[in-house]
Amino acid sequence: MADLFDKAKNFVADKVAHIKKPEATITDVDLKGVSRDGITYTAMVSVDNPYSRSIPICEISYTLKSANRVIASGTVPDPGSLAGNEKTMLNVPLKVAHSILVSLVKDIGADWDIDYLLEIGLIVDLPIIGNFTIPISTTGEIKLPTLSDLWKKNEE
Repeated sequence: MADLFDKAKNFVADKVAHIKKPEATITDVDLKGVSRDGITYTAMVSVDNPYSRSIPICEISYTLKSANRVIASGTVPDPGSLAGNEKTMLNVPLKVAHSILVSLVKDIGADWDIDYLLEIGLIVDLPIIGNFTIPISTTGEIKLPTLSDLWKKNEE
C-alpha cells in the first residue's frame, strides 16, 4: 500500500513540475519622481501568462540592494491580475530615502549612479498548485537625478 502511495505521489509531483508557469522579466528601472521623502524609481516587469484565463496576483515583494546593503524593500499588495494568453506590464514603485543615498556616497561619488541588485517576488495564485512565487532579479545602474532634472520635474 505504501508503495502505491509513493508512486501516486511521485506521479503527481512530476506532473506539477512540468505544468506551464508564468514567466517574468524586469525590462527597465527608471526614475519616477523626487520628493522631500526620497527618490522613487519604477521597475517595469513584463509577465507572460501561458493560460487562457486571467491569473490573480496576490502580492509583489521587492528588495533593492546596493553595496551589499538593502536600500529599499517592500510589498505591493493586490496589484491586479495577469490577462490570459498575453504579456502584462507591471509597474513596481521603489522608494529610496535620501538618508540611504547619503550612506552610499562612495559608490555615488565615483560615477553619480547606484550599482544595484533588484530582486522581485511575484506571487500569483495558480489553479491546482495554489500560491506560486516567480522569482526575478536583475543588476544594473540607476542614474541619480541632477539639479537640472530636479528643475525639469518642478516645471511639469
